[in-house]
Amino acid sequence: MTIFERVKAGVSVRDAAQHYGMKISNNNMICCPFHNDRHPSMKLNRDYFFCFACGATGDVIDFVGRLFGIRPIEAARRIAADFGINTDKPFTPTALKPRYPKVKAFREDEIYCFHVLCDYLKILEDWKVRYAPKSPDEEIDDRFAEACQMLDYITCLADILTVGSFEERVETVKELLADGKMQELEKLTARIRKEEENEQHTNKEQ
Repeated sequence: MTIFERVKAGVSVRDAAQHYGMKISNNNMICCPFHNDRHPSMKLNRDYFFCFACGATGDVIDFVGRLFGIRPIEAARRIAADFGINTDKPFTPTALKPRYPKVKAFREDEIYCFHVLCDYLKILEDWKVRYAPKSPDEEIDDRFAEACQMLDYITCLADILTVGSFEERVETVKELLADGKMQELEKLTARIRKEEENEQHTNKEQ
């Protein structure tokens, strides 16, 4: 039995969606995580998901792969690790359960950190292009300097939360949440977005 077969036999799409922080209605509907969905339009079945709005569909491995932007084999390994599926021993679905305590709370914290990091990462990527000096004599913009200093570091953190081992992700989330770091970064990105929206609005009026 391959890792793909073991994962799909032991973990339903609904199990995975709930495990990774999705809010599921009584009729197994969720807001689709693959487009800007304000009202639940994705149906979760035992073996597959389907979004009535954007048409996204697939099995549990497809769902987790798209959710975290990883390849199918990486998604299968992540599900196996998170649900305690030992791929070296005979598969026993009745014994399947998460290996770590308070795992649901961790999933919520991990997804929160991942979203905040990605929001900041998008800002840094934009700044590195938009505020790059046009000539050697041009003064370096603070935003360009920040992008150059922080881009690799934030990318590394996002990569750990995407493809790192469970232990690496736990330690990273713990560190990110220490002393309100993520809350401060979330406020910073929100302020930057607001300032840029106001700047664009002012430019349009002029």
